Amino acid sequence: MALDAETKVSESPDHHKDELRLWLRLLATTTLIEREVRGRLRERFQVTLPRFDLMAQLDRAEQGMTLGELSRRMMVTNGNVTGLADRLVAEGLLSRRTAENDRRTHLVQLTDEGRRQFRKMARAHERWIADLFAGLTADDIERLMTLLGKAKESARKGVGADT
Repeated sequence: MALDAETKVSESPDHHKDELRLWLRLLATTTLIEREVRGRLRERFQVTLPRFDLMAQLDRAEQGMTLGELSRRMMVTNGNVTGLADRLVAEGLLSRRTAENDRRTHLVQLTDEGRRQFRKMARAHERWIADLFAGLTADDIERLMTLLGKAKESARKGVGADT
């Protein structure tokens, strides 16, 4: 069985700073969960995680969004979003219309069928995540949320810093 980077580092913790060990633990945990969710989405719904993520963004935006807005929220290129949106439009899960205030801009939104399909996936997704974190108490989750919030803020402040 291949070792993840966190496990390798933990074999000689004195040689690595705590911040590096923390980063590797976060990465290993995220990778483990993401791999499982990707597999379950593919197996149960024949859907990719990016497709699910795009539909999730649009489910929260009743009036739709521009492709640029979707791109920023999903932290991917416009090209990735455009290709995915084109496929979803072709399948009847998204609709596309020209923005009223700018004819060069297009808005996409879930169709009724797209919303129905997404919400079915979202219910399963929520159960999967609950199952993956079932070993944590409500207190554990609250503490982790607080600490991860601090970690996120610290990382935000450090973005672009060259130390």
